[in-house]
Amino acid sequence: MPFTYFIADIHLSAERDDITECLLTFLKQDAPQAEALYVLGDLFEFWLGDDDVTPLSERVASAFKALSATTPVYFIHGNRDFAIREGWTTKAGMTLLPEQQVIDLYGTPTLLLHGDELCTLDIEYQKFRKKARGWWWPRLVGALPLWLRRKLAKRGRKTSQKNQQNLTAEIMDVTPDEVVYVMVRHNVQQLIHGHTHRPNIHSLTVNGKPAHRIVVGDWYTQGSVLRVSAVDVRLEKRQFTLSR
Repeated sequence: MPFTYFIADIHLSAERDDITECLLTFLKQDAPQAEALYVLGDLFEFWLGDDDVTPLSERVASAFKALSATTPVYFIHGNRDFAIREGWTTKAGMTLLPEQQVIDLYGTPTLLLHGDELCTLDIEYQKFRKKARGWWWPRLVGALPLWLRRKLAKRGRKTSQKNQQNLTAEIMDVTPDEVVYVMVRHNVQQLIHGHTHRPNIHSLTVNGKPAHRIVVGDWYTQGSVLRVSAVDVRLEKRQFTLSR
């Protein structure tokens, strides 16, 4: 039975070899069996620019490139790696998709996105998102020296972690009305996203019809994979083989 894989929120970093090895094993052993693989953002913990070439970014690009020889790989930006450009995705054999993309998933029109735009109650973040995804801010930041971008990113992560401690679970999750609005706008009854780190399959009503919102999990404590075929939807786990 043909199937498609979806992953999100892997958050690769040089400090987490356990996550990296789990992903590379998945790409080598599992992903080639799928018709396609969709990466729905936050592949990396942070991305300073395609010019920030590291052993990790090169290793991961090579693994995706090898997979792409037999299995199409698609990528949608997340809130941590929205600075990835076609220079790196081409190197990785990926097709870069827009922030919101509708695909025909075994006869069901399905909207794919990272998911951060659905968290509209987090007003301060949405202000930053609008600026960061605009045309001028990425160009301005990208023109800064790499050492300065690294310094600013480190400071930004600390600020973000501190701010999140003061946010309620409701604010950090998706806004139900926004979910319905986006699904109606794209005329779909099925939505797949990541970002919230709360893997689940939610039932709701859109346009007076049954609909589903499928959330892909994160990779902080284990690999999290969504497997979709014409007959079923499975949220699967992959165990880490390395200890932290």
